Amino acid sequence: MQMNDYIELVNSKLNEFIQIQYPETIFKSMKYTVTLPGKRLRPILCLETCRLLGGEISDAIPTACAIEMLHAQTLIHDDLPCMDNDDYRRGKLTNHKVFGEAIAVLAGDALLTFAPQIITKYSENLSPSVLIRVLNEYFQYAGAYGVIAGQVVDIESENAEKIDNKEKTLEYLHIHKTSDLFKLAMRTGAIIAGADDEKISVITEFAHNFGLAFQIADDILDEISTFEEMGKTLGKDKEEGKLTYVSLYGLEESKCKLSCLFKNCCDIMNKHNIQSEILEDMIESIKKRVGI
Repeated sequence: MQMNDYIELVNSKLNEFIQIQYPETIFKSMKYTVTLPGKRLRPILCLETCRLLGGEISDAIPTACAIEMLHAQTLIHDDLPCMDNDDYRRGKLTNHKVFGEAIAVLAGDALLTFAPQIITKYSENLSPSVLIRVLNEYFQYAGAYGVIAGQVVDIESENAEKIDNKEKTLEYLHIHKTSDLFKLAMRTGAIIAGADDEKISVITEFAHNFGLAFQIADDILDEISTFEEMGKTLGKDKEEGKLTYVSLYGLEESKCKLSCLFKNCCDIMNKHNIQSEILEDMIESIKKRVGI
């Protein structure tokens, strides 16, 4: 499958899985952010990993869509006035600007619990043991050990000058706020495919490097891109004195680090004979956007 084929498949299933019912407001709010136009990188990584390791894409679709729902949940809450206070996401008004803050909070809460229900309801071909493993991965990376931990540190890093160990804090922030969802996507794809622990470890290493690279690229683009290109307000991190890779290391060193992380990804693929045009295209697309 090509990238566009994956995107169309994921979009179709997301639309199918979230049906508008009473009370309509909450389901409309949930669906609004989940179905905003996007690259669908996380669900695609889940599906592609499953395919690469000999699994059936159809078996991974519920999990892949659940991960996109989880990602949407993090965006809804991240955009709230009490968090990053953003008015735009992917070129559209953020959830709280359309539905109000109270409904946006509840929509995020709803998606956090709705997503694993999609996994359990539609993963008919997964054995109970595999299903439990997938759900354990979801709860691990979605909760206080994963993206929530990253968001907390992101909030606490708003006054970067007061942070003692900036390098360690930044690494923790990037790993948990961003890299963890890429790990979740690829690890669950591997588990559904029946991969052994060694292969899952390799996939996790790739996802770790890719996730860190993705966040560094986002920090760079926040510095050099435009609203039209990114679809969100830029420069807020810098204005608020937040800890980012660019603020700590500068633009050129950030680009060097990004190149190194993507080289690590390619080395992992070459060493373990992972042949995927999808993964290669993702890497090249991000490199092109940041100009490396």
